Amino acid sequence: MLELEYKSKNNIYVQDQSTKDILQRGFFGSASKNRLKLSAIEALYLIDVRNARCTAKGHDMTFSNLAASVSNPKRFIAKYLTYKDWRDRGLVIKTTDCPYKATNKSPIKAYPSGKLSLMQYKLHGVFFSSDLTTIISEEEEGKELYEKYWFGQYGSYKAADRGHLNKLDIYETLFLMEKNVITIQNFTKAAIAKAAASRRRDFNKMYEVYKDWREKGYVIKTGFKFGTHFRVYFPGAKPTSNTGNGWMHSRHVIHVFPKDSRLLISEWARAIRVAHSVRKTFILAVPGNASERRLNPDFILYHRRGGEAENPENASPRFVMISLGEEEYLGGREFAGAITEAKRIKLEPILAIADRETAVTYYKVRQIKLPGSDSDYYEIDWLQP
Repeated sequence: MLELEYKSKNNIYVQDQSTKDILQRGFFGSASKNRLKLSAIEALYLIDVRNARCTAKGHDMTFSNLAASVSNPKRFIAKYLTYKDWRDRGLVIKTTDCPYKATNKSPIKAYPSGKLSLMQYKLHGVFFSSDLTTIISEEEEGKELYEKYWFGQYGSYKAADRGHLNKLDIYETLFLMEKNVITIQNFTKAAIAKAAASRRRDFNKMYEVYKDWREKGYVIKTGFKFGTHFRVYFPGAKPTSNTGNGWMHSRHVIHVFPKDSRLLISEWARAIRVAHSVRKTFILAVPGNASERRLNPDFILYHRRGGEAENPENASPRFVMISLGEEEYLGGREFAGAITEAKRIKLEPILAIADRETAVTYYKVRQIKLPGSDSDYYEIDWLQP
């Protein structure tokens, strides 16, 4: 039987040589003089899964006794469940205070960046404030704006020949007004922006993201069908494919997560699941330069290479884990702070979500480099350990 000795919540040791040998081979704990020091999470795992015996002054400590001594820190059960799941997969996981050999910076994925160059149209439109929609008055130029630059929807969705009107959404309306492409007959730009902000509190942040991508040549349309804010087409995209095969499908969606917002983890995960179910890359946008709130990562993770599990003797850690529960709210500032900390320690971040049945889902977060942007963007993918 594995023998553990409890001194305090931060001082759990192994002195029994046989136990120490077994645990060191499994990369548990850290050397402390002639003993092995364990974290509370490691000790709980060994009691729960490996039937270890933990004693305090000669008396046995149960899992519940030891867990209670940790004084109920925030997200404690989520941390334990995500630790346990990673360990149960035969992979090494360590607390962030353990020394490790650093590798290169966490990978950053570069996206192409161009520049939108619009013809100098002089269009006119009527804005319908209750619908946040603009109708372009000029039919011929409205059709050209749609076909060349994919602004608005001419005719009907996926059927441009069904009608003669081009309809702009609220983001397109304001963007084209800023570019002096269109004049609205019944509203000023300020009045339209006010109407939009009154309908949704985060409109200005949403528009900031829309404008950022549109000015770099991307086509940004509604992501409503996919449970997100926008769907994205790379520069050069048009409503129909260049090969004549009909409608061009997007491969990316964007969900805007302002730093002053909070989002229930289960809702956030649902948006990612919907995007992945239709084979689209999920991009999380964190706009603006608002201050970040520190959220320290919980664990450093060793993964696999060539089918073999990595460990501190033969590899550097690959990831850093932030552990969360299904019913928890995550704030934009906390998310940005956790990602900043992951970049500082040069590890790729993973969000590990423990649901109410204690199953754990992993999401890998990879930063996107969008040249010339002041906002932060991240691809989020499922990870199967």
